[in-house]
Amino acid sequence: MLERRETEKKNRWPEQSLVWWGFPQPLGSPMGLLATAVVFCMLPDPVFLRTLEQQDLPTVEGVPSLNMRFDSWRMELSWDCKENTTYLECVMIHKENGPIEITPQEKECHCKFSDYSLHDGVTLMVKVNSTQRLIPETLVYNNSGGECTAAQNFSCFIYNANFMNCSWAKGQAAPDDVQYFLYIRDSRGKRERECPHYIEDSGTHVGCHLEDLSGLANYNYFLVNGTSQRTGIQFFDSVLSWKKIEIYSPPNNISVYCNKSYCVIRWEKPKTRHKLSNMEFKYQLSIQKQSTKEHSEDQLIEVPGNLENNYSFPSPEPRPKHTVKIRTSDARIQKWGDWSQPVEFGSEETAPSLVPIYVLVVLGTLITALVLGCLLKRFLASQSFFPPIPHIKDKWNDTHQPDHQVIWENFTSDTEKGDNEEILTVEEVTVAPASL
Repeated sequence: MLERRETEKKNRWPEQSLVWWGFPQPLGSPMGLLATAVVFCMLPDPVFLRTLEQQDLPTVEGVPSLNMRFDSWRMELSWDCKENTTYLECVMIHKENGPIEITPQEKECHCKFSDYSLHDGVTLMVKVNSTQRLIPETLVYNNSGGECTAAQNFSCFIYNANFMNCSWAKGQAAPDDVQYFLYIRDSRGKRERECPHYIEDSGTHVGCHLEDLSGLANYNYFLVNGTSQRTGIQFFDSVLSWKKIEIYSPPNNISVYCNKSYCVIRWEKPKTRHKLSNMEFKYQLSIQKQSTKEHSEDQLIEVPGNLENNYSFPSPEPRPKHTVKIRTSDARIQKWGDWSQPVEFGSEETAPSLVPIYVLVVLGTLITALVLGCLLKRFLASQSFFPPIPHIKDKWNDTHQPDHQVIWENFTSDTEKGDNEEILTVEEVTVAPASL
């Protein structure tokens, strides 16, 4: 900064030699001494030079010339009006959104910005045109307090169209006696409120429940302040859109109508915080086929919103029992809500009867028995009508040797016969040849 001031002083009052002023005589001559005296008399007074130095450009830390002020709750930058000064532009340098520029109204000494989060700090600037010079006046806005003492993990959601819950966590470096407070302001700045019902954890506010959402606009500014007796607590703020934080309820009046080939599922769009067209919704259908198995069959089908809000499900008769449930999401921001209650259609799936199987088994057994009986009867009849023709015994070629030994015990006496059997013994007699 000092170097910049010295450079500007040099540019404003450049070093000029006596030759430049029209005195070419050397300083040692009498005319040179006279010229030197004249020049020193013409130089400005040191007090005047100090006054010019005080009118230099402002520093980054503050703006003493305009006395800039910033109201973070109203997002308004103001300053002291100066005569013969034109204010060209207001600039907010945001870490996430970059430079945000606004042109103030003529002869007005303030600018009002839209809502932006400020917990990371911003740099504010006013471009001033004074005496044909463009001078930027700067103000740095910081989040004062101990590091990591602000509320963290902040989030809100709207449900059932009329209720909202917000939650946050205690800062990592926050002292034990810290206490947080939530404030909400709509983007138009018409209504401001503090949380009516806090949710506590060990005496510290960590959430908020609201049952009256009247007055909320499309965008709303949320501020969580903190207090402690030990140290300063940083704040946390956020700008939230109701469309991004609303969780839609399930559709209304779900019904199913079936014919011989398919079923038509119909529903109505759910109730929301603000009125939306049918095209701004999309739906997910879960159609489950009820089965006696351990796991039932599940189908997930996404359907865009339209004027009719229906879906034709192919299901020819006889159809087993099915259930369908539906949930809703924004067409551009996929954030599904809760499932509806299941709606049943179709008939109960009965267990298969064993009677037909028994009948088939009995019929098959009877038919098999009849076939086998017919085949056996035919075989026996063929044996009686066509007995086998005996063959002539071939004694010469028959290699089977009869067994002449017969066991005597195999012959049993016939008790019914009274006659005794006669045993005839035959002996072969050999006649000796006569001697000559």
